[in-house]
Amino acid sequence: MRDDIPRRSASVLDLIGRTPLVEVTRFDVGLCRLFLKLESANPSGSIKDRPARAMIEAAEASGRLKEGGTVVEATAGNTGVGLALVAARKGYRTVLVVPDKMSREKILHARALGAEVVLTRSDVGKGHPDYYQDLAEAIAAKTPGAIYVNQFANPANPGAHEATTGPEILDQLQGDVDAVVVGVGSGGTLTGVGRYMRCASPKTEMVLADPAGSVLAPYVETGAMGQAGSWAVEGIGEDFVPPNCDLSLVKKAYSIADPESFATARELLRLEGVLAGSSSGTLLAAALRYCREQTRPKRVVTFVCDSGAKYLSKVFNDAFLAQEGWLGRKATGTVRDVVVNRFDEGAEIFVRPTETVASAFARMRAADISQLPVIEDGRVVGIVDESDLLDALAAGADAKRVFGQPVGEVMTRELETVSADAPVEELLPLFARNLVPLVMEGGAFLGLATRIDLINYYRVRDR
Repeated sequence: MRDDIPRRSASVLDLIGRTPLVEVTRFDVGLCRLFLKLESANPSGSIKDRPARAMIEAAEASGRLKEGGTVVEATAGNTGVGLALVAARKGYRTVLVVPDKMSREKILHARALGAEVVLTRSDVGKGHPDYYQDLAEAIAAKTPGAIYVNQFANPANPGAHEATTGPEILDQLQGDVDAVVVGVGSGGTLTGVGRYMRCASPKTEMVLADPAGSVLAPYVETGAMGQAGSWAVEGIGEDFVPPNCDLSLVKKAYSIADPESFATARELLRLEGVLAGSSSGTLLAAALRYCREQTRPKRVVTFVCDSGAKYLSKVFNDAFLAQEGWLGRKATGTVRDVVVNRFDEGAEIFVRPTETVASAFARMRAADISQLPVIEDGRVVGIVDESDLLDALAAGADAKRVFGQPVGEVMTRELETVSADAPVEELLPLFARNLVPLVMEGGAFLGLATRIDLINYYRVRDR
């Protein structure tokens, strides 16, 4: 073993913090300069690594968490992933209670680190037994040797940001920071950075970026606690004021709607090459509004809270945006609105008749869909669905031979079409006959209409 190789860190936990700062140069920031602190550079890819380590080490120091113990937490994902990372490195079991609206990538990341993930409802509030915080607390209470971390009231959470995040920002900008734009999930970043700046840089304003539907920004602006709505952005926004959240530190607050948050995150990648998540889109959108409102130059900092790699199936997935009605398509009230993946936009997944059944199955499984149009020379010649494949296999044929067959030998050739301009209700009798209609625009194939697409159409229409 060579002795001249520099030993930079004793463990991955020593890589938490000291994240880089980069200036935004391709957005309109008015008279200001805007900087992004890339918390996505932390080991698990998010700012939550900082409090995760601090909260576990505080529990160890107090004697609450002992060898062989279990770490239980209610989380929107990133705190849980950070806790799973730290706990795995230190040899603890981790149980995470996660609302069911969280991205698949974060859940898989936590499980890959060895965490046990309990999915619960995202449509109930505090006090309900299925509310993620109440459920996590109940699990911890009945698990021997377990602690409920409770990031929402744990003083080590803001303490981590007061000790590390705030000082790093001020040092990286040579002590000259006019504003820091933050979001609130647990309140740790706002309170920790805000407390530090209050003492070390009194001129620095704390600005809140909040998803529309959260109660926090309206509360800052009006002093009244309103009724919470719903939002798709993950990790920030609340239906209550967490104990760790000191809103008296906030000088200005912005409510950002989901479509703007998602679009801003996508623009950040396109213009600056920074891959960031949905909450970062909210923060950047609010920071841009703040910058453009200023009448004198200011130096403003906000965060890339986590990596956009955690949201490839949502923020950077056109099909997800289409399902939410955020692709800018004009609503017509016709069958056209039901089609999510459009062939003319290159979004419809299809197979050719000469390709193998194995190829068709692989595409269906990868895209989590039940049927594929079979297209030859730009024309639909059939449909292959799960029942076609299952019928071929159940007929007693060797599976290897079935999967090696051309799709053209197993596909359904009897096709049902419906005009894109037809009323949506015309789909119902087709679905009652277990058909998957081809939606046609004149003589051109627009895409498939499925039951789940129609259900989603009604959800978005009446939202």
